[in-house]
Formats: sequence, structure tokens, C-alpha cells
Amino acid sequence: MNREAPADRRLLGIDFGGTKMAVGIGDADGSLLVSQRLPTHATLGARQALERALDLAQKLVTETGGTLHAAGVASPGVIREDGIDLAPNVPGWESLRLAEAVRDHLGVSRVRVTNDLNAAALAELRHGALRDADPGMVIGLGTGVAAAVTVNGAVVPGYRGAAGEIAYAVTGADWPASPEPLLEAQFSGRALDNLADQLALPDGAAGLCAAAVPSGPVRDALVTRVDELARHVVTCCLLLDPQRLVLVGGVARDELVRDLLRDRLAHALPYPPEVVLSTFAQDAALLGSLTLAAQD
Repeated sequence: MNREAPADRRLLGIDFGGTKMAVGIGDADGSLLVSQRLPTHATLGARQALERALDLAQKLVTETGGTLHAAGVASPGVIREDGIDLAPNVPGWESLRLAEAVRDHLGVSRVRVTNDLNAAALAELRHGALRDADPGMVIGLGTGVAAAVTVNGAVVPGYRGAAGEIAYAVTGADWPASPEPLLEAQFSGRALDNLADQLALPDGAAGLCAAAVPSGPVRDALVTRVDELARHVVTCCLLLDPQRLVLVGGVARDELVRDLLRDRLAHALPYPPEVVLSTFAQDAALLGSLTLAAQD
């Protein structure tokens, strides 16, 4: 009986985000061969986003040739077999069964799904900034805000898969009646977009960060938000004592945000970690999904 050659084996990675999605095809080792991004259009709901991503995946699989062997999927939230918890940024996302949808649409039986920050942490462990750091931490500053922890060369998902869901950290003087993403409402790409709108600044979070470079009320407003984030990151660092902290996501690429956060950690922590920007730009979770697909 003929056995497929590893050179013809293809792996699929999908990174679902609140603003954009990325689909990539990898070789048998999980190395990225081709990838493409598309907008999530979150306000239109979860189902259309999922279907467009799967259609793109089918297109890329066909174009690259070979045999699709396995798929890895990165998604916001806490992944369950029958749905997803703690993923409020795309209406209807909580009802999706991602592994089942990928199997049905693409005819591939081996499908693994994980949290997007855990996927990013896996990529950093295997190929990036956490290869020689233990313990490690990844902070995701994108549409939302989240974290991931690595210890002894492995990602730590927590008992329910909810480790690192710092979006739900409590902010302000009052305690919530039920879990709410209070930190995410203060600091995240979406929160900074809203702040930019309040200050009548164009270009959302990017425009806000650019306008905050000189001293003035815009910088003061951004500093207040970074300070709120930094307080919770400090607590995370006190608990874990990470050797290195890796920043990923669109907001993390802003130099002012990184410098402000690094400064706060340096002053507040007795043993501050090294703080670095991921070298994967916005592809950490996508590369992590391919790494997940490559695992036996």
C-alpha cells in the first residue's frame, strides 16, 4: 500500500480574532508555506466569519497541493466540545463547535483547538522568544487583552482552560455582580479605539498612540489606561516570577505602550522580567496553531 510522503503532507492553521482572522498552510513540520488574512466583520456575527475562514482554508489547501493531514485552530476564550466561554467580542461565538466545523468543511479528522494566547505561547516556546526562558509569560494586546503562562517548556492552560483570562481582572472601586471583562474595557485595542473616539482622534488606537507621544491630555489619558494594565501584569509577575515576558498583538507593536509598560514593571517589581516584543508580528497564534497541528 502506498503511503503519503511527508513532503506532500499539509497542515492547516487558523487563527480567529475579534478584528481579523488568519489562515495558513504548513508543511509536515509545521513550517508556514502560505498564509492570508481576512477581516472578521464581528458585528455580522460568528457564523459568517467561520464560513469565510473555512472557505479560504479550502482554497489555500487546493492551491498548495498535497494532502491535508491535520488542522490546528486558535480561538479567543475557553474552548469546550460544545461551545466557547469568555469570548464576547464576536456575537454568537460562544455557540460554535470549531473542531466539528473544520472536520465537516474540510474532511480532515485530526483537528485540535486551543485558546489563541496559548497558541501564541506555544509558538514562542518552540520557535520564538521563550525557547530559552523558563518560566515565561505572553501578554496579548490586540482586540482584547489576555495572557498565557509557560513552565518547564509547556503551556499551562489551568484546570478549566481559563488560565490567563486577565480581561476579567477587577478594576475600579466596586465589585461586579458577575464576571465582566473589566480590564479589557480599560485596556485593549477596542478600549483604545473607544477612547480615541471620545477624544475625537482619527485612526482608532493607532491614532491615539501616535497623538500621545508628546506631553499633554492625550498622553495623560493613555498613561492612565496603561497604568491599569500594568497593575495587573505586576501581580501576574509576582505570582509567576517569569524570566521573560513576550508582548504580542497589534497594540503591543506600539513603542510608547511597550516603553510605558516596561517602565512600570521595572519600578514596581523586585525582580522585573525581560520584556520583549514577539518577532512574529501578528502571526504568533497562527504559527502556534500550525505547531499544534504538527504534534502527534
